[in-house]
Amino acid sequence: MTSDAETQIREATRKREKSKAAFERDDAALRELFVTWRGQGVGPSDMARWSGMTREWVAKIAPDPKRARDIAAAKNIAD
Repeated sequence: MTSDAETQIREATRKREKSKAAFERDDAALRELFVTWRGQGVGPSDMARWSGMTREWVAKIAPDPKRARDIAAAKNIAD
């Protein structure tokens, strides 16, 4: 009986580890796509709707590159 339990638990653990690795790989690819398309002008609201994520999450992962540039320019002007 203990042998069956150990076998099933070890198999479930291996399956979980494979699933976790696949999730992390796919999540990294999705984040990369968000950054790439945000840089090309696609808005976070559209990407959120297409991916099922929240707009805030997408905007955090892929901030507006123009905004960062504008903030840096404003800081330079202020100095």
